[in-house]
Amino acid sequence: MQLDPRRTGSPPQRIEPTGFFSGIKIRPIIVGVVVDYIATYAGMYAYFFGYLAKELSKEGEISSDTIAEYMMTTEGLLIGFAIGALGTAIGGFVAARKAGQLEIKHGGLVGFCSLIISFIEGAMREEGVPLPDWFRLLSVLAIVPAGMLGGYVAEMFKGIGGSYRASNDKWPRT
Repeated sequence: MQLDPRRTGSPPQRIEPTGFFSGIKIRPIIVGVVVDYIATYAGMYAYFFGYLAKELSKEGEISSDTIAEYMMTTEGLLIGFAIGALGTAIGGFVAARKAGQLEIKHGGLVGFCSLIISFIEGAMREEGVPLPDWFRLLSVLAIVPAGMLGGYVAEMFKGIGGSYRASNDKWPRT
C-alpha cells in the first residue's frame, strides 16, 4: 500500500452527521410566516370583496351572514383551503429566498410554524368555528408540504436573475 506523500501525518477528520437544525436561519422563517399570514388574509379579502360579494349580490341581499354561510359550504372551504395553501407556499418561497440555502427545509419550517400559530390562534378564539373534520385534516396535512413547495420553487429559481453565463451558453445550475 502506497501512502500519499502530500499527507501531513494528521489523522483524517471524523465524519459526523449534520443535525436537523444545522444551517437553519431563524429570521427568514419569521419573515416567511409573516408573509404567509399577510398573503393568506390578503387573498381571502380579495376573494371576499372582489369576487364573492359580486357573485352573491346577483342572487339578492348580501350580508356577513351570507358570506359566512357560503364559506362553510364545500366549495367555500376548498377555495379557502387553496388560498391558504398558496399563502403558505408564498411564505415558504420568501423564506427560502432570504435564507439562500436549504430552501426546502426553510419552506417546510414556515409551514410548521404557521401550523403552530394557527393552533394557538384557534385556541384563543372565544367561539370555535365548526369546521368539518375532513377539512381540518386536509389543512393540517397540507400546510407543511405547501411551505416545502414554496421552498422548492425558490430552489429552482436559485441563481436566476443576472447570473447567465455567456461563456458556455448554459443556464445557471447546469
